[in-house]
Amino acid sequence: MSSVLLAGGGSAGHVNPMLATAHELRRRGHDVAALGTTEGLEADLVPRAGIEMHVVPRVPMPRRPSGDLLRLPKNLKSAVAAARIAIDDTGAQAVVGFGGFVSTPAYLAARKAGIPIVIHEANARPGLANKLGVRWAARVGATLPGTPLKGAVVTGMPLMPPVQALAEQLAAVNQAPTVRAQARDALGWPADAPVLVVTGGSQGAASLNAATVGAVDDLTAAGVYVWHITGKGKSEVPEAAKATLPPERAAMYRVDEYCHDMAEVYSAATAIVCRSGAGTVAEVTAMQLPAVFVPFPHGNGEQALNAVPAVDAGAGEIVTDADLTPAVLVARAQALVLGTDAESEGARMRRAAAEFATVDGAARVADLVEEVL
Repeated sequence: MSSVLLAGGGSAGHVNPMLATAHELRRRGHDVAALGTTEGLEADLVPRAGIEMHVVPRVPMPRRPSGDLLRLPKNLKSAVAAARIAIDDTGAQAVVGFGGFVSTPAYLAARKAGIPIVIHEANARPGLANKLGVRWAARVGATLPGTPLKGAVVTGMPLMPPVQALAEQLAAVNQAPTVRAQARDALGWPADAPVLVVTGGSQGAASLNAATVGAVDDLTAAGVYVWHITGKGKSEVPEAAKATLPPERAAMYRVDEYCHDMAEVYSAATAIVCRSGAGTVAEVTAMQLPAVFVPFPHGNGEQALNAVPAVDAGAGEIVTDADLTPAVLVARAQALVLGTDAESEGARMRRAAAEFATVDGAARVADLVEEVL
């Protein structure tokens, strides 16, 4: 079999699809290694996954004049050299990039080494690294249709193995109710509990946290169970709000700063309120969860674009960050988790999510890689 070097660092949006593809390639018998930095999320997640990581210097790609711009040629040259050493050390026969700081030197080193490049773009709006790399790419995969990269084919998002396995289980006939019931029972909640998950990701989201704290009294009074993932270091105010609830309703409000096993969270959920990073949109639709997407209001607007195809398909809705008040959260949660008939809003979104989702994204990207090996 072949040796493949994968590059994707910084945020979970780059690292998770890289790891999902690495697992699939390794399952098919290929040797895999990863490029990463010592500062990004990959420094923890790649070794945790049992994958060898080769370190390259972090090279910010400045969008405006700055000291980083002046240092760019020297920094980039150093990073390309490190990536070329990793290619030689691993005997890589292809480089697969997922965007971010790590991918630019990987693409340049692969071009110099004369080995094929495969790109996966997670977002509706491509980043700088993949806009550069597509010039030399042999194959290009994209999570969403209409992604403006030449030659891109839609692969969907590569899902981590536990999430993919859960998605396949939920898609099996009559399995979803059993899976949900078992997950809630493990939390000490009723098997038929209507569960709202609220998460702003690993770093949390101030607007989602504030709206949840303001809404939790009304939500639990209405019979809604709430699993609130606050982000690291951001649980103090939610825990204080929980302490003000009557004991029987405090038991309906679970607060965690971070969850390593999101499959466990998705299993228990009836609906979700979340940001709309590309990975999040892909996962929650694969989980067949009605979703209220609250796009990150800063940056280049990619999160709103990521959510649009799922929303257009009927699998969720968008509420802007500024519009997410406690009252809005209560109203949307009740509509999505308390309706029990087949024509309720939540039920319609679940069916739409099941039709929209792509579960085998990792296999599709691995197919592109094998085409060039």
